[in-house]
Amino acid sequence: MTHTLVHMLRHNVVHLPESEAVVLGRQRTTYWQLWRDICAVAGFLQNSGLRSGDRVGVLLKNSAEYIATYYGVLAAGGVVVGLNTMAKSRDLANWLQHSGASWLFAEAQHPELIELTNLLDNAMRLVLVGESRGSATGIAHQNWQEVVQDAGEEPDLSRLESTRTAAIIYTSGTTGQPKGVTLSHGNLSSNVRSIQQYLQLTVKDRVLNVLPFYYSYGNSVLHTHLAVGATLVLENNLLFPHNVLTTMADERATGFSGVPSTFAILLSRTQLEKYDLSSLRYMTQAGGAMAPAMIARLRKALPHINFFVMYGQTEATARLAWLPPEMLDAKPGSIGIAIPGVRLELRDKQGQPVVTGETGEIWAAGENIMQGYWRDPELTRKVLEDGWLKTGDLAHCDEDGYFYIDGRSADMIKTGANRISPKEIEEVILELDSVEEAVVIGVPDELLGQVIKAVIVPSPGAQIEIKQIRAHCWKHLAMYKVPKFIDFVTELPKTASGKVQRFLLAEQH
Repeated sequence: MTHTLVHMLRHNVVHLPESEAVVLGRQRTTYWQLWRDICAVAGFLQNSGLRSGDRVGVLLKNSAEYIATYYGVLAAGGVVVGLNTMAKSRDLANWLQHSGASWLFAEAQHPELIELTNLLDNAMRLVLVGESRGSATGIAHQNWQEVVQDAGEEPDLSRLESTRTAAIIYTSGTTGQPKGVTLSHGNLSSNVRSIQQYLQLTVKDRVLNVLPFYYSYGNSVLHTHLAVGATLVLENNLLFPHNVLTTMADERATGFSGVPSTFAILLSRTQLEKYDLSSLRYMTQAGGAMAPAMIARLRKALPHINFFVMYGQTEATARLAWLPPEMLDAKPGSIGIAIPGVRLELRDKQGQPVVTGETGEIWAAGENIMQGYWRDPELTRKVLEDGWLKTGDLAHCDEDGYFYIDGRSADMIKTGANRISPKEIEEVILELDSVEEAVVIGVPDELLGQVIKAVIVPSPGAQIEIKQIRAHCWKHLAMYKVPKFIDFVTELPKTASGKVQRFLLAEQH
């Protein structure tokens, strides 16, 4: 029997129809209500001509509507293209065009909507969620309420096979070469089962989620909890951490997931002990290394919880390793051991296993490893070899089989929960005539792990100021991609072959 995410959810609809699936403020959605909207979305898409494998863009904030759209697309046989709601229109259009999406479900009040639709082909079918304002009302579209007003018949789920593509997640916004991680139904369901197993999730769990669903981490929180019949309590704004903790207490949340900056905010801007978090059973952390000292502070404030350190990649659907909470003191700084169903090995540059204690690249194998990068066989061949994913992360393993990250072989910048391609920012800065060369690096930051620094060589004779660079970046990049530091130099450190030595720039900072 096929066990896709949709099948798992359908099982809970049958057995837990009146249980709460999603809580967002005063809006409470049961499993039956969620399924009704899922069926409506699936019926709408199929009646509109969606064929198996067609791509559907989703530009929505975390909500019951997001979930209904996601699962509705899957139930109809389509492929979900989850889009970063903080991205600018240029990136959004690039991802939609690269994926070949035929439909887009978007927030009616999304600030980039007008410009985005101007960049898209007129053949794109548009569904808007919420009330339109201003010029957005003139865009040809259908309203969400029109789509879900008639649930219609249940979709035929027998066509959903584990090998079929289910989702594409874009991990960087480089205009010339977007990276679309392509995941099958089997990838998603296998990772869900593994995470459920070590977190011991049950129908009684109520997770408070602040992570965007368009990221693989937030995506995994979404799917793992719906698959067991648990409740998702959504908080979409971490700017007010007191509100998050109040909701956590009021809703009797049993779980909470975050990246290192999430926990840094909670520890620095609130007093955790002032909230009734006695129902909290576990917390999970991924999205970059979290300092052992910060973990210790959190455990001291909440001594009754199980704290899970986790490691993964979007290319592995979400998760690759976990550190059992009881090993936090014995293995500080470790990312733990392979999750159930996954094999991890450390290999040298020739692809041969390294000895215990020696640094090597993490290679991973399992049913959760992606199908490849969308429409990019060359890049896929670079990272997938005989069923193994070459993660690009360097690590060593101790005598007990616990892994420790030593560094990254790639230049990707990880700030908060965001993975950012330096090339993307460099390309935007180089659009300015007054810039001759630009290199972007990640530099250490206590709160976010890394922040962005741009090192710029001005064009000969050009007069340029930092505020000009920032203004151009603000116009064309998402907020989290705008450099925090900008330096002007006369030349960049390079090798004899002309390659910029990024590590020297990082050391100089």
